[in-house]
Amino acid sequence: MGGGKPVLIIEDDRDISNLVAINLKGLGLVSDVAADGATGLRKALTGGYSLIILDLMLPELDGVEVCKRIRKEHPSVPILMLTAKSEELDKVLGLELGADDYVTKPFGIRELMARIKALLRRSEDREAHGSQYQDETVSLGGITVDFAKRKVTVDGKVVELTAKEFELLALFVRNPGRAFSRSQLLEQVWGYQFDGYDHTVNSHINRLRNKIERNPGEPVYLQTVWGVGYRFAEAEEFEAR
Repeated sequence: MGGGKPVLIIEDDRDISNLVAINLKGLGLVSDVAADGATGLRKALTGGYSLIILDLMLPELDGVEVCKRIRKEHPSVPILMLTAKSEELDKVLGLELGADDYVTKPFGIRELMARIKALLRRSEDREAHGSQYQDETVSLGGITVDFAKRKVTVDGKVVELTAKEFELLALFVRNPGRAFSRSQLLEQVWGYQFDGYDHTVNSHINRLRNKIERNPGEPVYLQTVWGVGYRFAEAEEFEAR
């Protein structure tokens, strides 16, 4: 797991970084630790990490800025954000900046390790099967998804999506008409299942709708299936409009 590359922990609380490092060692993973944002960014930009665990509140350079700069140079390295704040805004902000997942402090170490394993597994799967859809382009009702370029256009205009928003949309457009429960989406896009994390899916769906729907309040593409979850409209439905 992790392709032999170490995991970078950018965290100013030594007790937390030590706890995480000990548990990563139990998974057979090597850790590198930075106690402030500037040092963490400098290490991260070397590009030699299989995963970056990034605290939101850091001295010298905060996690928001560190995440933005890492994403500029290394768009595909998994980033797991830690935040002591429980407000949804902080979580959404981290995900908008390109973090792949977040955990709110205080967290259970078992859950954190499950998230880490899921991120590493998905990263390895992408590397192993990266060519599976590389030449595929899907167009449905004005939306075009180019998998090779990870590019999405709506009515000819490019739409910027985060990594998870793209994976969600990719799953939907490859399966038009199929209803997915929130648990299925968590499993297939995030790689884990935990009770109580439906809001993770809901917040991503809402932000995806805001980017692809002409009227997010009355979605045409990404529809709610009451009592089940969500589905993407089929081609016949667009033709009927």
